[in-house]
Formats: sequence, structure tokens, C-alpha cells
Amino acid sequence: MEQIDWIVLIGTLLFIVLYGTYKARGSKNVTDYLKGGNEAKWWTIGLSVMATQASAITFLSTPGQAFHDGMGFVQFYFGLPIAMVVICLVFIPIYHRLKVFTAYEYLEGRFDLKTRTLTAILFLIQRGLAAGITIFAPAIILSAVLGWNLIQLNIIIGVLVIIYTVSGGTKAVSVTQKQQMAVIFGGMMIAFLLILNYLPLDISFSKALDIAGANGKMEVLDFSFDFDNRYTFWSGIIGGSFLALSYFGTDQSQVQRYLSGSSVKQSQMGLIFNGLLKVPMQFFILLVGVMVFVFYQFNASPLHFNPAAVNDVMNSSYAQEYEALEAEKQRLDTQLSEKQISYAQTTNPEEQEMLMEEIQIINITEDELRVQSKELIKKANPNAETNDKDYVFIHFILNNLPRGLIGLLLAVILSAAMSSTASELNALGSTTAIDLYKRNVQGRDEKHYVSASRWFTLLWGLIAIGVACVANLFDNLIQLVNIIGSIFYGNVLGIFLLAFFIKFVKSRATFLAAIVTQLIVIYIWWIDLMPYLWLNLVGCLLVMGIAALLQLLLPKKT
Repeated sequence: MEQIDWIVLIGTLLFIVLYGTYKARGSKNVTDYLKGGNEAKWWTIGLSVMATQASAITFLSTPGQAFHDGMGFVQFYFGLPIAMVVICLVFIPIYHRLKVFTAYEYLEGRFDLKTRTLTAILFLIQRGLAAGITIFAPAIILSAVLGWNLIQLNIIIGVLVIIYTVSGGTKAVSVTQKQQMAVIFGGMMIAFLLILNYLPLDISFSKALDIAGANGKMEVLDFSFDFDNRYTFWSGIIGGSFLALSYFGTDQSQVQRYLSGSSVKQSQMGLIFNGLLKVPMQFFILLVGVMVFVFYQFNASPLHFNPAAVNDVMNSSYAQEYEALEAEKQRLDTQLSEKQISYAQTTNPEEQEMLMEEIQIINITEDELRVQSKELIKKANPNAETNDKDYVFIHFILNNLPRGLIGLLLAVILSAAMSSTASELNALGSTTAIDLYKRNVQGRDEKHYVSASRWFTLLWGLIAIGVACVANLFDNLIQLVNIIGSIFYGNVLGIFLLAFFIKFVKSRATFLAAIVTQLIVIYIWWIDLMPYLWLNLVGCLLVMGIAALLQLLLPKKT
């Protein structure tokens, strides 16, 4: 990185932190601190909701996912617009009518204190882990690629977020997320245009799509019911709908975003705005990854994108074998570039078809070389992370973008990490303060509870940094966050649906059903019985079915 990159990076991050701290200063009561004084307009809510979900993992993992597997991951988001409509019609009116600070307050009135407490604790466990991962995800990748100290990077990201989240609460989170989304959208658009500009003159955007499609990268829809395939139309519509309902309807990190709305209508419009924009945004981010794939059809790409893993194998007895694979990869890169240029220049359909078959064979051979490289890395270091999807986009940024824009794209990644983490810490602090502390320590003034919320937010910030410092890289970071959510979200959603719609089920049956369901879902995940997206549906149906059955079987209280 050059000096201009450091100036852009540090300047962008400092502006966001100072702006958020300045705009949200002076919270005098709990409503100001936890609901932003109920002043947020629909565009602020929509961008804040989107920024909360779009963590750094989105901008690191998603392009790499598309580079390797194509556009199919977008199906994961197909259920989101459906969930937005349901939440607007059912959840938001109830929350606003009851004037709750957290989603879990409602459960005490419908059931009892222990059900409210259990649901809040389930949220705190999964969101506390997720907050650590949203810090750890960009830190582990940037440290591996840039050589920065991992622990120090975790602490820097965490501290920057803590400064404005603790000082300004919900309003600070919301106003900074507008700036962060502007940086994110601008940075990704610039990266996309530069990739197209870097392609050979003969390669138009339509030809780039043809190249991607011929290599299986543009297969968006999969209507199969294959459980071995994580991302299908049905898993997205059904499992994705339940995950989105749980996340946006019951997760305090999202509920708190639209509870700050100035009216029911403003909150509803904000969620609809998110529902309309989210799928196209994810499609675009995946398309960036596909264009990176096309770029590397004409330019040499590394055999393995994770430099730390490559360093492990190059310092082992398997170095010569790995170098032989790299030499073969370089030979294939030269062949591939020549064939692609010939394909772009010819207008003969038969010749185009023949060339494309040869290109596909080269890409398949290259994939086989990548598999062999991973096997060597594992032999050199059994603990090494061989999945390099999360490193694809950052490798492209650092090795191909002009100076200055590298700093901007790194600011995009860190801004996304900060925006998502800020929402999570804000929600963790408010849930702990309202659902656990205030409920059991009553009779204090507003100033005391604002102070308690700040301290709990700080505590969760420190916990998140701690989780980040001891975390290990998983298969794919964006999947890890969704897996953690899917283990808990179905159960929590089922509890809320029982509360909303099935009035004959009472508190004791619900409480017992929630505990049993959580144990069953964890077991199903542990034995890998089904793709994780379906856990949302299974957890929701299980808790509702078990609670209804227990209500019929348990002796009635006199």
C-alpha cells in the first residue's frame, strides 16, 4: 500500500467515527439512546437495515463465492422480500403499538418472564458470537494478505466501533451507516467498472457474460430438491424466508433499526425499501465476482489465493511438488488467454463452439490443479485453511487496482465490518439492559438506565473483540454467520409465531418446547442431516408443534 491508500483509508474511517459521535451526542433518556428519539425516516431505516446485514463478510466472501461457484448463491436471498411483507403487516404494528424497546419485551406480556428471558439469552448467545465473527472476518483476511498483526487489527476495528456506538447509541449507528453504505456502493461500483475496463478491447460486457455462462458461472436458478445442494430456489424461498423472518422480525440488531422509525409507515417503508434493493445488491456483488473470474481468464491467477497457506507449503518438504503445480498452472494460463482471445475475435459459430469446449477443458484442468494444491497444503500443515474463497476479491484489489482506490476498497471492507458490528453491539447492549437488567433492577431514573446501556454495550464490545481474537477461520465466512443464525433463528421465530397467532398455547408449554427444540436443532446440525438453511424451517415447526402438543398433554394449572 502506498501513502495515498493510507490517507484514503484512515481518512474515511476517522470521518465515519467522528461524524457518528458528533451527530448523536447528548442522549438524555432511554428513548433517545435506544430508539434514536424515534426520529428516523424510511431511507435511513432502509439503509441501516441493509448495512446491518451487509457485513465485511459480504464484500469479501460473496465475490469469491461467485468466482468459484457462480451466481447460484443469490437464491439464498429469494425469501427476503416475502419476509419483509410479513414483518410489515404483522410484526411492526405490534411492536409500535406496545412501544417496546426490544422485541423480547412483548413475550413477557404474552407468556411470562422466563420465556422472555430465555429468548433474549438465545439472541445474546448467537449474536454475541456473530459480532466477534464480523470483526474477525476482515481482520484474518487483511492480516494474511497485508501482513498486519491479527490481534491488533481485531482490537482496532472493535475499538473504532465501540467509540461511537457507546457514545451515541442507536442514532450514532443509523447516521454512520448511511455514510458507510455510500462508501460501500461507490467502492463496489468503481471496482466493477475497472474490471470491465481491464478486459481486452475485443471483450464487451455481453461477451464477458457469454464466457462466464459457458463455464457455468451464470446458472442462477436451481429448481432441484437435492439436499446435497445448499443453494436452490426452494431452499431460498422456503428456508430463506424463515431465516429472514427470524432475523428481521425477532433479532434485536434488526428490530432496533426500525423501532427508531418516526411512525409505523416510515418503518414499513424502510423495510420494503430494503426488500426491493437487497436481492439486486447481492446479485451485483456476485456479478463482480463473476467478472473477476472473467478477468482471470485473460490474466494469470494464483494457484491458491491464501498467501498464508501458500507460505506453509513453500516452507515444507512439499515445496517442489507445489512449484511443479504452479508451473503447470502458468502453462494453462497462457493457453487459456490465447483461446479466449481467439474466441472473442472469431465470428464463425462452429469455431466458437470448438474453442469454448477447449476453454472448458482448460478450466476443468485448472480446477483439478487447485484441488491438488489444497491436498499439498493440508499435508504441509493439517491445520491450514485450504478454502481460499474469502481471499479472491482482496487479492484482485491489491494486485490490480490503482493506488488510492486500494485504500477506498479497504475502507469499504472495514466500513462494512464496522456498520454490522455497531448494530450488533447496540442490540446486545440494549437487550441486556432492558430485558435482563432493567427488568430485575427497577425504580432507577432514566440517566441510570442510559448509563447501564452504555456499559453493557462496552462490555459486549470487549467480548466481541475477545471472540475475534480466539476465532478460527471456517469453510466460508458468509456461510458461518448464516449457520450460527440458522441454529437459533427458527426456534426464536417459532416462539414469536406462537405468541402472535396460536393463543391457546401458554407459557409453560412454550418454554419447555423452546428448550427441547434448541437441543434437537443443535443435534441435527451436528450430524449434518440437512443443509443449514432448512434448520430455520425445522426449528420453527418443531417448537410450534411441540408447544401445541405439550399444551394439550400437560395438566392444567388450578
